[in-house]
Amino acid sequence: MSLKSAKAALRRKALEARDGLGVEQRTEASLAIERIGASRIDIAGGEIVSGFFPIRSEVDIRPLMSALLEKGARLCLPVVMDKSTLEFRQLLRGAALVETGFGTVGPGPEAAVLEPQLMLVPLAAFDGTGHRIGYGAGYYDRAIARLRAAGRPPRLIGIAFDVQEVDAVPHDTHDIAMPAILTESGLRLTARQGAQS
Repeated sequence: MSLKSAKAALRRKALEARDGLGVEQRTEASLAIERIGASRIDIAGGEIVSGFFPIRSEVDIRPLMSALLEKGARLCLPVVMDKSTLEFRQLLRGAALVETGFGTVGPGPEAAVLEPQLMLVPLAAFDGTGHRIGYGAGYYDRAIARLRAAGRPPRLIGIAFDVQEVDAVPHDTHDIAMPAILTESGLRLTARQGAQS
């Protein structure tokens, strides 16, 4: 089986497990993620944090983003610009939101474009070493690589539900592992903690 096929099979399995969670389970787990993240994630005043709005059955990190805002973060959301690029636009309270692709909304083109210093990264699947599977388009890998190449490597925290963990994620040299994973059972430092973060 090819690397791409193996990842697709694991993605399918993990997303089916996530979809199998009831609305109440997802809500409770998302609130637990907010409580854990708010207490464990250190934020410097003015630090730029990229979050995401949930699509389908994803973790809803809007409560966590609100908590980080209260701790002094500046928030931004990813916007798909073309088939290969994410732009991170500042999220301000009360600002109008527009459709930004993939069934989600975000700040419009008038919003300031920011460079995240901490990225909260949505995961389709992950393993205990921090290797991850996204949705298959590679947007986050390219965005992180771009920031690293510019000499501004962001801190990375992957976000998922516990049921999305798999035994092992097959990976290639360009795949970026997460040094930390936040789920409803805690913030785990992985084998990649400190490496390239």
